[in-house]
Amino acid sequence: MRKRGSNGGAEVFRITGARQGLAEDVRGRQRRYIISMGIRTLAVILTAVLWNVERHVAIVTLVVGAFLPYVAVVIANAGRENVPGLPSTFVPAPTRPMIAPAPTGGPAESVPEDRG
Repeated sequence: MRKRGSNGGAEVFRITGARQGLAEDVRGRQRRYIISMGIRTLAVILTAVLWNVERHVAIVTLVVGAFLPYVAVVIANAGRENVPGLPSTFVPAPTRPMIAPAPTGGPAESVPEDRG
């Protein structure tokens, strides 16, 4: 006997608990790395421009330009986000009774089956 409208006991997962795609993850890491390197390039240019004008600011931008590549690589290689645990994202399939309960209006009558 087949149950209609049921998924046959298959596990059901919420899509909100799914991890983002690999291509999207790589694209996000590349974007963060390029932004970091753009900031580093700006810091190096400011160092060259401000060296004879404002030496203290130029030294700060030089330090930022020197350490930012390390930070950018660490951020870019940090890996994918953590996978949410399955128990929190698992939704059990609703169970329905196989046989409907007898009506409570009175005693049940037996009906002979047609065997032909």
